[in-house]
Parts: sequence; C-alpha cells; structure tokens
Amino acid sequence: MLVLAFDTATDVATSALLDDGVVLGEGTGSPRALLEDVDALLTGAGRAASDLDAVVVGTGPGSFTSTRIGLAVARGLELALEIPGAGVSTLAALASAQADAYPVIDARRGEVFVPGPRALAPDDLELELEPGTLCVGGGAVRYRATLERMGAVVPPDDDDLHVPHARLHAALVIEYGPVQAIEPIYVRIPDAEATLA
Repeated sequence: MLVLAFDTATDVATSALLDDGVVLGEGTGSPRALLEDVDALLTGAGRAASDLDAVVVGTGPGSFTSTRIGLAVARGLELALEIPGAGVSTLAALASAQADAYPVIDARRGEVFVPGPRALAPDDLELELEPGTLCVGGGAVRYRATLERMGAVVPPDDDDLHVPHARLHAALVIEYGPVQAIEPIYVRIPDAEATLA
C-alpha cells in the first residue's frame, strides 16, 4: 500500500512516502511548499500521484492556516484520486517518537499546545510535569528555560525528536476512511476570529 503522509500544523511541515510501512522518502519544509515537497517525494521514488493508495494528514493542533493547508491538500487528493485517508494528531505523532515523550507545540500568544489537547501558558505545566519528563516539540524548544526550571528534560534544539515527522503519523493509523470526515483539532478560536470578536 503506497501511502503519502504529511503534517503542516507547525512551522516545520513534514512529508513522507511509504510503501507497506517502508519509508521511500521523507522531507521537511514550510507548509506553503507542501505540494512541491510531495512532488519531489513522488519523483524521487519513481512514482506518480495516481499510484497512491491512501493519504495521512496531521490534524494539529497548531497554526490554523497551516493545518488547513494540509487538510485542503488531503481533500484534493481524495477527490482527484478517489483514495481514503486518515487524520492523526500532531501531538500524538510527536509523543510516539520516543517512549514517555511529552509533546509541547508552540501555540504562540505565550502559550503551548499539550495533550488533552489544551492551550496553556508554559508556567502552568509546573503541576503536571514530573522531574525528568522528556519534553519534545517546537514549544519545548521555545520555552526550554521554563520547562528545564521545572525539572523537565528538553533535547538540543536541533534534535530530531522536536519534529512531527510524517512517517510517525503513518505508523499511528488504525484505519482509513473518507478524507472529508477528517476534522482539524482546534483548541482555541483562530486569531482572526479573536480579533473580530
């Protein structure tokens, strides 16, 4: 089964092409360059979009606009190729990279997204993080000093554990279904709506 997986919820968009679970290629880029990244993966593997059997998309939480980019591409592939898909939480993918990893995504506005999912100030994690907790993700990098003050362990900024690799999303899929049924995970209202309110 040839699967294209991608996540655009964070500043680092990831994509992977897998054949029966074997990674044929993967990459990182920006959410707005997702289609170029997908084309490069397919070309590099000597495959065409018409060869795809399924798509996996990261559902966030993360940037509202970036998450929507990923969902729009997944829905477009479903319509064009008549293939099923699956949505996987960006938090779940980050957590799956290593046992006992606690995912922390930068939510901007002085907050982070954490399992629940919830958006809260990094200082509010003090009551739930045990000393020695391994914190991973862009939020862990951005709020390293705060988390380390609480006794958490944050890998070096360039550590691969901070990236929500699309291959991790693909590994977490239990079943495929209609892409149109995949919903993004929004923990709070988008910045644009908050400004209008």
